[in-house]
Amino acid sequence: MIEVTMYTTTTCPYCRSAKRLLDAKGIAYKEIDVRSVDVKTEMVSRSGRRTVPQIFFGNWHVGGFDDLAQLESEGGIDQVLNPRMAG
Repeated sequence: MIEVTMYTTTTCPYCRSAKRLLDAKGIAYKEIDVRSVDVKTEMVSRSGRRTVPQIFFGNWHVGGFDDLAQLESEGGIDQVLNPRMAG
């Protein structure tokens, strides 16, 4: 299974929504809090974006919560993370 990584902050409502979506699907993820400057710099370097959440499936940058929700509405999360189980 592909590792899911999510850069977040504790106060971000979009981060909470992304976590709820992944939790509801039973998808484990590694959460990285961007409170430190070094971690925020790493997130911006990887994603090209400064806002949270920033979500990665392996090395593929999904984007933020809106991107994740769009992917889910298209059935793409299952296709990407577990192609044998999709469809």
